[in-house]
Amino acid sequence: MSLSSWFRRRLLRENGQFTRASIPLQQSHHEKEEQFLGVTDRLIEFVKSFTFDTFKNFPLLDEGEAAHGDENLSDWQERHAVLVLSKVKEISQLRYKLCPGHLKEQQFWKIYFALVKSLVFEYELRAIQLDKLKRMALRNEQPSNNTPYEVEMSETNTACHVTSVCPTSP
Repeated sequence: MSLSSWFRRRLLRENGQFTRASIPLQQSHHEKEEQFLGVTDRLIEFVKSFTFDTFKNFPLLDEGEAAHGDENLSDWQERHAVLVLSKVKEISQLRYKLCPGHLKEQQFWKIYFALVKSLVFEYELRAIQLDKLKRMALRNEQPSNNTPYEVEMSETNTACHVTSVCPTSP
């Protein structure tokens, strides 16, 4: 699945939710989502100032760095991008003009996030921290599936590897 088709499906899905949900509840949830994703009035105004040349003249990485830069967007970045595309028609139109004729989709978003880094950094950092806390909580809540025998064998094997002297089996 291409990144652009994923964005289209996600936008359609989110736009469909607006019609099904009650307005006051949806606005409250939507406002929280916007705040979590860093889509503020200041960011929107900044993004509206982007032009075709902003992206075309952006210095791309050299070949060595570009090979390592083919990473996908994080979950937070994907959600942010979908929300920005739905709220700011100018960036949506600009993306349509640039991709894929002038830039690859990943290049477009790499440039976008480089341009807005100072405005979204704290929001993305907070999301990363929350994600780590959630994973830690899940790890702590999961009961161990090891039986006492498996734990004892595991401890014995660890001790054998550390000391290189293991008792022989009877």
